[in-house]
Amino acid sequence: MRGVTHDDAPLLADLMPWSVAPPRLGRGWPAAPDAASLKARWDALVKAEGPDRETLFEPSRSRTLHTGVGQLPGQSGGGTEKLVRASGPCPEPVRVLYAPFDEQWLIPDQRLIDAARPELWRVADERQVFLVEAPETLLATSLLPLLRPGRVRPLFRRPGAREPNLAPGLLEHLGARLGSTPTPLDVLAWITATARPDLTVPLTGDADEWERGLELGHRLLWLMRRNGERPKLPGGRRPYVRAPLPSRPLTVRYDRDEEALFLNEGRISPVPPEAWDFEAGGVRVLEQWFAARVTEPEPGTLAAIRPTVWPQAWTSELLELITVLALLAELRPLEEPALPDPVTTAELTKAGVLPVPAAARRPASVLDGPEEGPEGQLALL
Repeated sequence: MRGVTHDDAPLLADLMPWSVAPPRLGRGWPAAPDAASLKARWDALVKAEGPDRETLFEPSRSRTLHTGVGQLPGQSGGGTEKLVRASGPCPEPVRVLYAPFDEQWLIPDQRLIDAARPELWRVADERQVFLVEAPETLLATSLLPLLRPGRVRPLFRRPGAREPNLAPGLLEHLGARLGSTPTPLDVLAWITATARPDLTVPLTGDADEWERGLELGHRLLWLMRRNGERPKLPGGRRPYVRAPLPSRPLTVRYDRDEEALFLNEGRISPVPPEAWDFEAGGVRVLEQWFAARVTEPEPGTLAAIRPTVWPQAWTSELLELITVLALLAELRPLEEPALPDPVTTAELTKAGVLPVPAAARRPASVLDGPEEGPEGQLALL
C-alpha cells in the first residue's frame, strides 16, 4: 500500500472536464441581499428618462442602454427590447451564490449583466450542482454562482441531471475497481472531500476507503447546498438572539470568551469560535456576509436603494449561516489523504479514460425550447 502523490492523482480539470468562467455583472446594483430592493431599483431605473436613466444604469463597454441581447435561458421575465425603451415590472429575482456561503438575489436579465454565461443558465435546474473553484477552496451550490475568480464546473451537462460532466468512462472504471458503479453525485462528493489545494483529486479502488470518503463528502455537499432539511446544531449549542438586534446594525464584534456575536448592542449566542474563524479565500465568512449588508453605497445610485431597517429574514439567514459554518468546521477534510489502492492518472490513461476527448470540454448542444433573441427575435442555436 502507498499514498497517492501529486504526480499520481488526476486533475479535477480532467475528471470534470467542462468548465465555465463565472458570470460577470459589470455593475453591482442588479444583485442584493433582498429581493424587494431589486424590484425598487428596477422601478427607479425604468421611471428615469434620458441621461438620468443612463447614469443610474452605469453603462460599461459590454452593456449600455442601447445594447441588444437575448433573453436568459429559462428566464421568462426578462425582456429583450433595448433598455433605453424598457418599461414594465421587474423580472422576478432569483437566488444566487454571490460570495462564499452568501446567498443573495439577482435580477435575471441579460441586459443588466456584462457576461451572463448563458451556457450555465441552460443547465441550471433543481437537480444541478455547481462546483466552484473559489480561492483556496472548493464550494458546491445548487444556485447559480457569481463568485470570481475561478471556474464553475456543473455536475451535469444537460438539464434534468442528464449527461454527467465527468471524464467518459470514469464511472465504469471506478465501478470495476470498487465492485459497484458510483453515481455522479457520489463522485462529486468524493471530489469535495478529497480535492487538494492544487486541484488534484486522489482516487482509490478500496471500497471501504471510498465509503468513508463518501460519508464525509455527502455531508459537506448537504451543508454547502443547504437544500432539503435545514441543518441544526445539537440542543444547547444552537445560536439564538439573546438581545434584540438594532434596526440598523453598523458594527459586528465577536467575544471569544462569551462565544457571542454582537451587532451593535444586539447579541447572538452561542457562536462557536470555529464559526467566527471560518474563512474562505483568506476572509472571515461572517464578517464578509455582514459587510455586504451594512456597507454604505454611494448616494444617488441604484445600489443605495436598500432596506432602511434590518430585515428579520437576515437574522434567520445569519443564524443558519452560523450553524452551517460550525458544522462545516467539524468536517474539514484532510489536506493530504494517504489512500490505499490508488487509482492513478497512469491507470486512467491506460484504461482510455484519459485524456478526455475535446468535445467533453465544450458545452453540450442544449436547446430544449426556443430562446428569445434581441428585440424579440427567435434565437437559433
